[in-house]
Amino acid sequence: MRDRWVRLFVAAAVAEACSWAALLAGMVVKYGPPRNEIGVHVFGPIHGALFVAYGLLVLVVARRRRWSLRHTGIALVCAVPPFATVLFERWARRRGLLGAPAPAERPLTPVG
Repeated sequence: MRDRWVRLFVAAAVAEACSWAALLAGMVVKYGPPRNEIGVHVFGPIHGALFVAYGLLVLVVARRRRWSLRHTGIALVCAVPPFATVLFERWARRRGLLGAPAPAERPLTPVG
């Protein structure tokens, strides 16, 4: 069973990809025949907020699941190209990075 942070991470990955699509559509309208900037004004800040939320959730989930620095870096870089967050989320799920939490280290107990 995935914990709340993983569910939020998955939701943020999908939402960030959807906001990319909306922002790209807004850019088409801005630079296309209608020449209307409303789409960029609306979806730009939404995308920006979801971009930041995704990045923060990557850091939280990476720490809780004990991802390597390489996996964490890949997850963060995937926020830049359109729709890559969803691809990373699916890849991470197949690799088991979003499965059961990593075992916690057992504290050392004194002998005697």
